Amino acid sequence: MMHRLPILTASLVLLLAAPGAAPALDEPERLRLVGERAFADGLHTVARRALERLVAEHPNDPGLPAALLLLGRVRLTLGDTESALEAFRRLQTQPAPGSPLEGRFWEAEALFRLGRFAEARAGYEMVVRQDAASPVAADAFYGLGLSELEVRRPEAGVAAFRELIAAWPEHRLAPSATFYLARTLTELKRFDEALPLLAAFLTKYPNHKLVPDVLYLLGWARVTAGDARQGVADLRAFVAAAPNHDLAPAARRMITETLAKYGDRTELQDTYKALMEQTPPTPEALYDAGAIAGRLGSPKDQEAAWKRLRKEFPDDPIAQRAALDLANAAFKRKDWKEAAAQAQAAAKSDEESLKAEALLMQGESELKLNRFSAAAKAFEAVGAVGNVEAGARYRALAGLGLAREQLKDLRAALAAYEAVANKSPDATLRDWARARAAVIKSRLQKPPAGGKRG
Repeated sequence: MMHRLPILTASLVLLLAAPGAAPALDEPERLRLVGERAFADGLHTVARRALERLVAEHPNDPGLPAALLLLGRVRLTLGDTESALEAFRRLQTQPAPGSPLEGRFWEAEALFRLGRFAEARAGYEMVVRQDAASPVAADAFYGLGLSELEVRRPEAGVAAFRELIAAWPEHRLAPSATFYLARTLTELKRFDEALPLLAAFLTKYPNHKLVPDVLYLLGWARVTAGDARQGVADLRAFVAAAPNHDLAPAARRMITETLAKYGDRTELQDTYKALMEQTPPTPEALYDAGAIAGRLGSPKDQEAAWKRLRKEFPDDPIAQRAALDLANAAFKRKDWKEAAAQAQAAAKSDEESLKAEALLMQGESELKLNRFSAAAKAFEAVGAVGNVEAGARYRALAGLGLAREQLKDLRAALAAYEAVANKSPDATLRDWARARAAVIKSRLQKPPAGGKRG
């Protein structure tokens, strides 16, 4: 076919440019013939040129409605959707013979592609209401289902997809309609209806391009519905079949999270090993490996996974989360220096809540190391982070008070303690801050040795 295209193109261009080459045809008929043949052979630019000449130069030709319909489809194929819509709407004043609803269907298609979903929905609905046996009815039900989903009417979308599948089970759009029906049912938590559809899809359409998406949805639905073991098996089948799919990272994460919650020790160990050996490695896999090691009670393996994550992906946001986790682990075992270093790395995060938590951990570690200036700097930085929860903010102020007190800046310490005492949501912390504030006030009122009160 490909070697014939240059000859075919040349002949079509000749027909288009040289009316004398086809003396048996009048001009409108010649242009229509070029347009139809070019469209059929995928020569859309040639088809558009011929049909636009026909529409512009022969507005009273009896074949104009059919030409407008084809011109709109050509423009739609070429991505000129606004221009296609104009052709379809012009057609409504002089419908094409044979299938008067076909123009309305294609108008709805153009509206859908333009994101005007409510208008598209109305067009599709008109087609199926006026003639459910129309040649475009199945396509219209499909478009109607998608439009209903876009305007957030999932139940109506379910009804449209069901209608298509029931009336046209062998239609080319039946597999896609089945997928969207099942996906909508899972979103509505109607797993008892969705799961049989997904399982049947894999049997009926084993080679369809949507098989990976169906496997993912089946696994997700089963896990969510409580069948963790079979759901994990489906998700693993999905990852094996489509390791580079956009949803593969989400599937791997769900496998890990599900096993971390429901898996036995052997499954967890196997998952840890698989995540650590994943090729190529990913930040998510290494982070999850560390989390699983923690659940297995293996802090050395956890530290190994997260330190590898920090080394191989130092600028990834997940590495900064791992740094904070490492800081917390170090703090618990009283390794203050390691805790401060890891917290400082985590504080580079752009995520405000994580940044604030890391700075707070850094300040508390610096206090333990008697590095009071560094501690004060970290605590003050917490206050500069936006949208910090009140608990963290007042813990930082309390730490700042301690650091300032050790640095002999008593008035700054008092200001921090009083802020905590007056506004902290933690009653225990408020009481502690009041006690510290009283001590500082007493020290401020006591004259220095050998001196007199002012």
